[in-house]
Amino acid sequence: MMMLSQEQVLTKLREWMEDLFEIEPESVQLDSNLYSDLDVDSIDAVDLVVKIKELTGKQVKPEDFKNVRTVLDVVTVIQNMTAE
Repeated sequence: MMMLSQEQVLTKLREWMEDLFEIEPESVQLDSNLYSDLDVDSIDAVDLVVKIKELTGKQVKPEDFKNVRTVLDVVTVIQNMTAE
């Protein structure tokens, strides 16, 4: 898989946030905190990990995701996974 651009990943993430959690796409910004700004909880995070696996075909390593706090962090994890 070719590495996705930040914009491509952000667009995909906005779709997922809207589909899964009914979060308005325009409120999903790179500096948005998943937990305090977007009200994502640990169960929601599992749903996100499933979506990332579907997109990349790879298992997300727990250590890659445990420090994720912002939308940019998620984008970076996805970009790194698609670059491997």
